[in-house]
Amino acid sequence: MELAGQRILVVGLGASGRAAVRLLTQRGARVVANDLRDAGALGDAAEELRALGAELVLGSHDAALFTSVDRIVVSPGVPPLAALDAALEAGIPIASEVELASWFLAGTVIAITGTNGKSTVTTLVGEMCKRTGRPTFVGGNLGTPLVDVVESEASGPEGLAVVELSSFQLERVDRFRAHVAVLLNVTEDHLDRYGTFAEYAAAKGRIFHGQRRDDAAVVPAADPFCASLARAGAAAVLRFGAPDGTVRAEGGHIIDSETSLSVPISALRLRGGHNVSNACAAVLAARQVGVAPEDIEAVLRSFAGLPHRMEHVRDLNGVAYYDDSKATNVGAAVAAIDGLEPMAGRVVLVAGGKDKGGSYSSLRERLESRGRAVILIGEAAPLIEGALNGATVAIERVGSMDEAVARARAHALPGDVVLLAPACSSYDMFTSYAQRGDVFQRAVGALREGS
Repeated sequence: MELAGQRILVVGLGASGRAAVRLLTQRGARVVANDLRDAGALGDAAEELRALGAELVLGSHDAALFTSVDRIVVSPGVPPLAALDAALEAGIPIASEVELASWFLAGTVIAITGTNGKSTVTTLVGEMCKRTGRPTFVGGNLGTPLVDVVESEASGPEGLAVVELSSFQLERVDRFRAHVAVLLNVTEDHLDRYGTFAEYAAAKGRIFHGQRRDDAAVVPAADPFCASLARAGAAAVLRFGAPDGTVRAEGGHIIDSETSLSVPISALRLRGGHNVSNACAAVLAARQVGVAPEDIEAVLRSFAGLPHRMEHVRDLNGVAYYDDSKATNVGAAVAAIDGLEPMAGRVVLVAGGKDKGGSYSSLRERLESRGRAVILIGEAAPLIEGALNGATVAIERVGSMDEAVARARAHALPGDVVLLAPACSSYDMFTSYAQRGDVFQRAVGALREGS
């Protein structure tokens, strides 16, 4: 794609937007960088962008600007805008940062999406791919923007790009092609942005649209809806998990029916039943790009998981404390509770935050069977309490994470689990899910033995 001399507008100047500006200026484009924030709020980023030669237009999204450029690159955090609608009507091409990156990738792309589990699977697959010795990039929604791979060895013909994609990143892809596309699951999430589940699922399904007949679409065996989304592309549909996935859990082992791989589930350092499914997906995806069974097994045995994802914090007075702050939707919170099934006790759940528009009915069902108490924080606390009203669990609303941990401890009995799985985003009380998890862990760490 020849971009030299084109006037290109980059909308949204977070990490992916700034990375897009760097790539575009390197390719000779005349870049206009746009954000609702002013230069003071952008801080050092504003000077960085000016040093690259970008023109900064800050503080508004003006339709006149959006219709005056040759093309637009939109960062994933940018919501629907009237100015973008005006650009579309004027025939201005609009692409996501992921789409932009894809124009310059000559190697193999393994793309992973899903409502839950995608960071864990992306990291697992990335570690497996690194063992091949080929140049490997791991990033996307996980952290490093995909455009940053373009100037590296991993963008060449021998390179492997393992990329986590959110629904936001997939909204404006056109030519993007995933040689291996993985859809882990689709449950209600981000309905505050999409309005309907169908719109959200359609965004997830775009991961398959650019695939060809010699590519692979990897989906859960027990989920016909995910399989239907995969059939939007031309790739062969491959299935993982029970009951009949090529890679599945059987007889206490993760097995790959097409190779010699057989790994005892007890040997995995990942916690939770949902992570067995994640491991199966990673095995099947990695095999598609030639990772040897012995290398796959080595990673499965050594990988301990990511921070704030079913992270064991401590045991105290017979009670286990787990941090799953990354469970930012109801489906993830339910999966976290399900993953504790082998444990004998009941769950004291710490939940709440900023509501994302989904139903809490499935969470209520799990708490009816597994819960002892629910401690609620944040803006969504009244909403969740209303949804759980009448459930056979104790319900309390508190004002801080420290208080939530203290009250959770008061409810928990020996053998129980205190689980932070908020089912909501963190942005009412915290800057991120990571900060929320850190605060939880500090509060748990401050609890004293025997008191």
